[in-house]
Amino acid sequence: MNLTRHAMRRTIAATAITSAAILLPAIALASSGSSAASNKAVAKTAVAKTASAKTASAKTSAANNAAAAGCPRGYLTSWLGIPGNGAAGSTYYELEISNVSGQTCTLYGYPGVSAVKGGGGQLGSAADRAPGHTELVVTLAPYQTAHVVLQITDVGVYSPSACHPANAVALRVYAPGDYSSMLVPFSFRACAKRGPIFLHVSTTIAGAGIPGYST
Repeated sequence: MNLTRHAMRRTIAATAITSAAILLPAIALASSGSSAASNKAVAKTAVAKTASAKTASAKTSAANNAAAAGCPRGYLTSWLGIPGNGAAGSTYYELEISNVSGQTCTLYGYPGVSAVKGGGGQLGSAADRAPGHTELVVTLAPYQTAHVVLQITDVGVYSPSACHPANAVALRVYAPGDYSSMLVPFSFRACAKRGPIFLHVSTTIAGAGIPGYST
């Protein structure tokens, strides 16, 4: 009788151990599956938050660009940095464009520049575009200045018949993207006849130009 009870106890204990051995891996697998699912959920949330942040940043950037959409003529004044820097038959000047408004605005690309005679008419051909600087959007906060490099060629290099040398009394400046001009008083020799290109301008460059240094 005692032997039978002893055998039954051993059988029950062995069964319990076997059941535990089966149950523990099952729990581990369930726990692992739950952890993986949790990790996937966390990863999806992080991706969603990143995408949301990028969208918000893009919207903010677009809103800022829209708010600073361009510099109308009424915001700007233009002036010439003196002295120029002479080199190889030309003189280079810093042509400054300042935002004198209380609003932030932007400039992009090349201005229009031409020589003006007494009475206000244009002398010769308008300025051509000079390479050498990357075209970038330049943001002008209130009372900030940007500049372009203006090259004025000595018109003595052209034949008198091709150039018809004359005295200019000012520069007419159109800010990039604007159709209203500014006059900058400045006396220099120009060509009255169209054809020779004696003026060249760079694209708009951030910051005020320093004569003799920032050409």
